[in-house]
Amino acid sequence: MRRMRQQALQRGVVAILDVGSSKIACLVLRFDNAARMEDTPEMGALAGQAGFRVIGAATTRSRGVTFGEISAMGETERAIRTALQAAQKMAGIRVDHVIACFSGAEPRSYGLDHKLEVESQVVTEEHVARVLAGCDVPDYGPGREVLHAQPVNFALDHRSGLIDPRGQIGNQLSVDMHMLTVEASAVQHLAHCIKRCDLELAGIASSAYASGIAALVEDEQELGAACIDLGGGATGVSIFIKKHMIFADSVRMGGDHVTADISMGLQVPMQQAERIKTFYGGVHATGMDDREMIEIGGDTGDFEHDRRTASRAEIIGIMRPRVEEILEEVRARLDAAGFDHLPSQQIVLTGGGSQIPGLDGLASRILGQNVRLGRPLRVHGLPQAATGPGFASAVGLSLFAAHPQDEWWDFDIPADRYPARSFRRAVKWFRDNW
Repeated sequence: MRRMRQQALQRGVVAILDVGSSKIACLVLRFDNAARMEDTPEMGALAGQAGFRVIGAATTRSRGVTFGEISAMGETERAIRTALQAAQKMAGIRVDHVIACFSGAEPRSYGLDHKLEVESQVVTEEHVARVLAGCDVPDYGPGREVLHAQPVNFALDHRSGLIDPRGQIGNQLSVDMHMLTVEASAVQHLAHCIKRCDLELAGIASSAYASGIAALVEDEQELGAACIDLGGGATGVSIFIKKHMIFADSVRMGGDHVTADISMGLQVPMQQAERIKTFYGGVHATGMDDREMIEIGGDTGDFEHDRRTASRAEIIGIMRPRVEEILEEVRARLDAAGFDHLPSQQIVLTGGGSQIPGLDGLASRILGQNVRLGRPLRVHGLPQAATGPGFASAVGLSLFAAHPQDEWWDFDIPADRYPARSFRRAVKWFRDNW
């Protein structure tokens, strides 16, 4: 994957593809100075320092994607082609390499660790590779693949919190690592779909991870925060500390489920329910809302049926239980991850579903006090239409493309040092496919 990314950087352009349940977003990036970027692995304090510029952007309604996973290959392929062609037309350039992200696929997080004696007292790249190889990988089951495996903390003797121990002097090196596995079929479907669009897949990431990179400010990533990405078909949950993701999960519910509830409750088509949700939706009803009547309309031909009205309070009454259910599920995921034990309890809501009026107040009651709405960081050239919370994954994936964090397979681990046959297969699969 890193080799493909290098080729894309040498060409100077790469496409970013966010394959969601409600929309497919495509950004075309031009890298200003690929060589300088390779020398500076740390992400700049400001997004403008990222070393790239957005020269094309397009979105299209998603088709063939449910719960963040591809369910109809042909429809998704057409939707991807539509978004990509529009973005290429705006950029005025053809793109061959694409970096994609997706939600869903039942992500599971694992924490791994290992210790190693340093014979020469000076930590080398080989020591780092060996301590990573020594991590005892759990049996994550058949039909699953490793999507991310990142060292999040190194310790040398009794000094913890090291980002890069190479070149430092000590006797015992230890590592804490976060590994994220997903359903293999979801990754293979996405890779196959992109291949059918005559594109080379240069990278793949979890939407929850990409959203956290974009929506959390630097202090939140450092001190600890959770990013809740409310998408259409799935809600991504990720926890960051020390600028690394330490947990990710997904709730198989999102904004489309709220729309479906309105559609059933008011007996209207989904498109009309989406419009009602966007213009009149909310989660807090006041006395005024009982008197605010909304024309539901329709085109059935039945005069009485097409002249129906509903109060805004009625719409809020339909939406609120589903939004509460999603937030309760998110709360359960955060509790399972031990979020309460982090020094900072900041929660950031992003994604298209986070734009429901009053959501932050309801979320602070269910999830905790420190809740804010997050918009993605500004990057050079991003059109105004693509700066909303719904584009957090796409913007985060752009930053990830410019400054990827070290993954396990980026270190040259000796083949005989792989800790388990299952992970040896996973690394071989990654090296062969990416």
